[in-house]
Amino acid sequence: MDLRAIIAGLAFAFMWSSAFTSARIVVAAAPPLAALSVRFLISGLIAVAIARWLGQPLRLARREWVAVALFGLCQNALYLGLNFVAMQWVEASVAAIVASTLPLWVAAASRVIFSERLSALGIGGLVAGFLGVVVIMSGRMQSSGIDALGLGLVVAGVLSLAAATLLLRDSLPRRDAMMVVGLQMLVGSLCLAPPALIFESWQVRWSVPLILAFAYTTLVPGLLATLVWFWLVRRIGPTRAATFHFLNPFLGVAIAAAILGEALGPRDLLGAAVVAGGILAVQMGRRPRAGGLTARAGLAEAEGAGSGGGESR
Repeated sequence: MDLRAIIAGLAFAFMWSSAFTSARIVVAAAPPLAALSVRFLISGLIAVAIARWLGQPLRLARREWVAVALFGLCQNALYLGLNFVAMQWVEASVAAIVASTLPLWVAAASRVIFSERLSALGIGGLVAGFLGVVVIMSGRMQSSGIDALGLGLVVAGVLSLAAATLLLRDSLPRRDAMMVVGLQMLVGSLCLAPPALIFESWQVRWSVPLILAFAYTTLVPGLLATLVWFWLVRRIGPTRAATFHFLNPFLGVAIAAAILGEALGPRDLLGAAVVAGGILAVQMGRRPRAGGLTARAGLAEAEGAGSGGGESR
């Protein structure tokens, strides 16, 4: 892992983590599902255009089309849609911490469902990671409280993405990655448009912060992070690249505190450090096949980051 790979990994972690803060700004002034649907439409079209420029064909087998559609539904429509709706009531730092646990959920489910090997270090990382979340959430509940509905939506979102990552891990096309990413985004846009039209009032309080936040979440976590991730995986491999996700808990909390003024106390820092250590331990403690899976799970987060949590694959 050379200096360029380290810089790219740090940049990716920052972009992924910052998506929660930009999403919080967007949903404070615009209907969440409508904003996310438009965001996916724009970033999806750009991704498909880049893929065509790279020579990637718009051609998939029927099984691959089904997998792309299902993953677009689970990752973009459900995971990010639930996060966007939830951030009307929960802080960006809370959403970032919960979303950061995706590698932990994937590792735990892989151990239970697929009997994948996990060392003592990995098991300890699982326990520590979830314990860190408990530390943060208990502190927030004692100080300012956490909206139960919003928290439930965020948890449901990360569980839906974890399930899709496991169930569809061998079905997604492993070629023409940028085209697959763009198609998943367009699927998410199509899935979110009907509920946005039915349930939301398309009233927007236009402002410079809203425009900047929407442009940022569309182009940076939603698209640039994807490109950086692909470069990083090609350079150092998926397992090493996935270790940068251990930075997400701290960065998510720190960025929300710096930009949105959200509370950042000693318990938050302690909990974020414990979650980060748990994620790193899980990544280090998994066998090679599981490590590749974890990397793909992390890339799913990067696609979700357009909300406050990731975009890729």
